[in-house]
Amino acid sequence: MRPRPSKSGTEPRTASAGGWLSKGWLRLRHRATRTTRIMRKSGPSQIQFWLLALLIGIGAGFAALGFRLGIGALQTLIYGADDLTLATVAQRLPWYWVLSVPVIGGLVVGLILDRFTPDARVRAVADVIEGAALDGGRVETREGLASAAASLITLGTGGSSGREGPVVHLAGVISTAVAKRIDASPITGRDLLGCAVAGAVAASFNAPIAGALFAHEVVLRHFALHAFAPIAIAAVAGTVINRLEFGGLTEFTLSQAMDLAFYVELPAFMLLGLVSALVAAAMMSSIFRAENFGNWAMGRLGWPRWMRPAVAGLILGAIAIPFPHIIGVGYETTAAALNGRIGLTDAILFAVVKAAAVAVTLGGRMGGGVFSPALVMGSLTGLAFGIIATWMLPEVSGMVNVYAFAGMAAVGAAVLGAPISTALIIFEMTGDWQTGIAVMTAVSLSSALASRLVHRSYFLTQLENRGVHVAEGPQVWLPQKMRITTILRAMDDEGAPSADLIRNLMASGQALTEGMPLDEALREFDRKGAAFLPVIRPPEPAELEDPDTPLPDPEIIGVVYHIDALRALNQALAETAAEEHG
Repeated sequence: MRPRPSKSGTEPRTASAGGWLSKGWLRLRHRATRTTRIMRKSGPSQIQFWLLALLIGIGAGFAALGFRLGIGALQTLIYGADDLTLATVAQRLPWYWVLSVPVIGGLVVGLILDRFTPDARVRAVADVIEGAALDGGRVETREGLASAAASLITLGTGGSSGREGPVVHLAGVISTAVAKRIDASPITGRDLLGCAVAGAVAASFNAPIAGALFAHEVVLRHFALHAFAPIAIAAVAGTVINRLEFGGLTEFTLSQAMDLAFYVELPAFMLLGLVSALVAAAMMSSIFRAENFGNWAMGRLGWPRWMRPAVAGLILGAIAIPFPHIIGVGYETTAAALNGRIGLTDAILFAVVKAAAVAVTLGGRMGGGVFSPALVMGSLTGLAFGIIATWMLPEVSGMVNVYAFAGMAAVGAAVLGAPISTALIIFEMTGDWQTGIAVMTAVSLSSALASRLVHRSYFLTQLENRGVHVAEGPQVWLPQKMRITTILRAMDDEGAPSADLIRNLMASGQALTEGMPLDEALREFDRKGAAFLPVIRPPEPAELEDPDTPLPDPEIIGVVYHIDALRALNQALAETAAEEHG
């Protein structure tokens, strides 16, 4: 009989196992550190980039899932129901509860944004587009986390907006952390950002195809082949995270299959597309007007900026007492419209009230996105149009539901400025692919008309209002981003102009200022017709405190040549073209 090992005999084995695990962990850390160092030096390889895309897609998917579950948990805690039945349950709540909850939520939102953002403004999709175009795929981290918290509270306490905007920016925070960790180049940073956006959108709507196309169409604004595979991987990863929690169910369940009555009905969907464009433009205009009015009112009254969301919450609470359907994302109302459970009068009334509530929420800087409200507006618009159309021409009309379905896609596409990804989101959210002709007809016309009524889309109009001209293309925003400091020649360079010539140019007002954007410098060259201009550093404000002191001469820090400016712009445009067509 073999003797049993003694206790002392087992100790070396335990120690050996522990030592092996410790050495394995140290080797893993060393390998990870070495890999990070290599990616910082030469960028990730294709396999490494795909692995990063997978990890970012998983992270974005969990962020979207956590945000959605957080909103539902908060709504259930406060109202006793989540967004799928919130409007029905809110009808039975005391009026003072419906009135006060958005005020409290707005107050908390205002304090968060006042403390953690410099401008008390929620970050969303427009900021992600700006980060992709101007900041090498990076977005603001601290402000993004604060915006996600503010939007979660907004939607959980009665705000009338959507969850996709904050989730997209939150995903951008994840990709930004990775991009900073590996010191990614601007091209790699933008691709990582696209992966994060694709994962977040796919997880939010259970729509992998639309999530990938949304990242290309809206955020990156190109369909470069080199970015397609990693973005698709991230979109699939985000979808898997969603389905682990919710299964393969679609967001909206249609009561019956929908189909066109006949192709003779297509002119009605063309007209619906034009009507949807007008509705989308009116909705976007109301948001911008509410934003401008809020800015004016807060400046005129002198109230602290943290009060603005609370005042908006008070208005929302007052609206929600007779119209509880405005509370939250609005999926219950959208589902009712898609299944034809709302009459003509209520559909029109609900759409008008919903538009007002969205304008108050976003104009009051409470937080949230604009896509889900656009779906609510579109479904109600399409339903009202369909009721009228089928009543006027019953012999050639199909189901009313088809119009609600097409209207939802048409208004959403016009607001986002993304007809391809929006149409696919609608298809994947409903699981209905039979009405594709009607949807594409309405979407194409609504997108074409709305792009003339606003500056391409809601997001690009937001950026345009801030002076960020991304919509015009890289030939406009690249020279605004570049600074003449990067092409500055020192005064002691070989062949530099003489000091006397520089002083003569300065005396005649021909000089550039340190830190000037390249586009302003190019305009100065065109006006002056000079081959080179000096760059000066104006006196510090502290030097000018005494009005009796003569103004000191500005410091000459270098010279910029016109040819250098043109060469730098040409190189930047070439790199952008290579990225977009690579």
